Amino acid sequence: MTGIGGGVELGAQAARSRALAVLRVRSRALAVALLPAAVAVILLAGGSTGHLVGGGWDAARWAVSVLALLVLAATAAVALVVARARPAVTPTVAVAEESAPDLYRMVRDLADRLDVPAPSAIALTPDCDSWLEDRTHPAHGPPPARDHDDLSDPVGPARRRSAAAPVLVIGSPFLWWMRVGELRAVLAPVVAGTGPAAHPDIAAARRFIRGLDAAVAATSTDGRGPLARAARGGIGGVSRLLLRGCRVHAAEMERGVAAAAAERAQAVDYGLRIVAQEQVGLAYAGWDRLLTRVALPAWRMGRWPSRLDVGVVAALTELSRRDRLAEGFASRLGERPACDLLEEPGLMDEAVSLLAARLFHGGPAETGPDWAPVGWEEYPEEVVDRAWRTDAARLHRVLDTLGVRRAAEDAAPGADGPTLSRVLDHLTTTPAEAPVPARDPAADADPDATPDPDATPGTAHHATPGTGTATPDDQATSDPQAATASDPSDPQAATTPGPQPLTTPDDQPADAPAAPGSADHSDDGNGTEDDDDDLAGTTPRGAALAAGLSAQLAREEARTQALASGTAPPPPGTTTGPAATGTALWDDRALPLLPLQPPRTGREILTAHITAMVCCAAMDTAGATPGLDWLDGPTLLVDGARRPDLALHVRSLVETGDPAPLRAWLSDLGVRPEKPVRLV
Repeated sequence: MTGIGGGVELGAQAARSRALAVLRVRSRALAVALLPAAVAVILLAGGSTGHLVGGGWDAARWAVSVLALLVLAATAAVALVVARARPAVTPTVAVAEESAPDLYRMVRDLADRLDVPAPSAIALTPDCDSWLEDRTHPAHGPPPARDHDDLSDPVGPARRRSAAAPVLVIGSPFLWWMRVGELRAVLAPVVAGTGPAAHPDIAAARRFIRGLDAAVAATSTDGRGPLARAARGGIGGVSRLLLRGCRVHAAEMERGVAAAAAERAQAVDYGLRIVAQEQVGLAYAGWDRLLTRVALPAWRMGRWPSRLDVGVVAALTELSRRDRLAEGFASRLGERPACDLLEEPGLMDEAVSLLAARLFHGGPAETGPDWAPVGWEEYPEEVVDRAWRTDAARLHRVLDTLGVRRAAEDAAPGADGPTLSRVLDHLTTTPAEAPVPARDPAADADPDATPDPDATPGTAHHATPGTGTATPDDQATSDPQAATASDPSDPQAATTPGPQPLTTPDDQPADAPAAPGSADHSDDGNGTEDDDDDLAGTTPRGAALAAGLSAQLAREEARTQALASGTAPPPPGTTTGPAATGTALWDDRALPLLPLQPPRTGREILTAHITAMVCCAAMDTAGATPGLDWLDGPTLLVDGARRPDLALHVRSLVETGDPAPLRAWLSDLGVRPEKPVRLV
């Protein structure tokens, strides 16, 4: 215990010394701001006492006094913005003590054993992480009424806000996947952080850093006039300068706080925490697969799975079974899960699931006909079947646009419906046809080269959607990824609300691009090259079809954006639905905050649509059924078993134009590609 106590003291001392360094930066900035005023006072005092007289001293007094007033006014403006700017708050679902008394009791007992203040409240987040978050800013409202640490404080609300302990934010997958003992061990170093956070110097330094960060964010928006823009630019520049001066000290301060908390937490469940850390990594892997493979297709169809945390348990169970990650897995599941600490885990799971849909996809805050919850038992019919048929319908609409005949000349009467044979015949490559050549880097590097108007990436095609006049050759040289040309590395494109529309079940397919900034048809100089490189090596007909599908997706997303823009976003603080208590503190007008995937390439879009058409034909002619795989998402079930080999045959058709492997696969299953399929 002596070694632990020494480590805690060393970490706390290092954190306090760095906090004082941050406060010294603030003091120096204030001293620099007061320097002209001090000089002006000296000059005025010298003039009044008759020591500094003469025309030169009078001019100096006037100049320095005016400068001091301007500097003081600017300082007051910066201080006011820093003090009143609203710090960022993580979107969470608040957990009231009435809804989780056992969880609160466990956390308070943990804080007592660590000899630190208990967190003021508990909240859940749809992420595999846990942390402490300070919400004492006046803009975040008063602390919870049941904060037992502050009920006896006779001072007013303002003083209680400054003295309240931080909020404990827990990743919801931990509650459903971990056992009670594992959760306690994982939360021990997090709760131990409330001790250093209560130190006055560390708390003051953190408030200063958060205020500067919030001021930079507040001044980054455009002003209404040149004077407002100039004022915002000046305040933002000063805030950024102060942040740069505090950056190293703030990072070292947080590192010292974390070291002190980790040392203190070693006295509680240290051996169990080592085992629990393995479950943290496993939970992260399962949560990521569940969101990207299972939840995202449902969100694109206007459905949000209402039991994501239950789904992550099923996904991790399947992952453990397949990869044999845990030998004692069955005995571990016999222990009490941490979600039993909640009074109503189903309602909390639903609230977290809706919040995840809003954060990662930008869905509405409340349910409706175009945004409805879906249970896991309805997922295959409500999401998988509808998504495949929607994609198949889009594929045939694009084939109609390209002028592809619906039925062969020797086809039987009544066989002019949407068939798989139509797709296979169109993509089949004849010996006279060659794959699309790759782009010539030398030609791209010549800035003086005159582009061929017939080979210019297809601005005309995208400027007049729905005309249906593009030929396969034109399509092959047009921009096949106008629907996904936005740069995923651009933070502005990844966080602004425009590129992420609110989906509807009819307009948004299950495999539409993850970042619908794809509706932007502008050529930024980079997206076209990436798209052409992606389609290099495919057949000309495949490239043309990929371009048409990308354009069709862009038109649908543009229509969805237009419908979404007709409804004003809810004002900040407006809360509805089960997640109401956790969304009042953050601005929901910039959703999604965390897009899950970058825009898909033209090859990926074409492959997904052909796969959907094959699955529709298998369901309608061979008795196959849609299914849900917890790790891979939508899947085709034949006699109750998965057929994962379909993707290989579809890729062969897309890349080489050879339908023989896919036709052999269809024949083996008894699928009749010449039969029409039912579309949405």
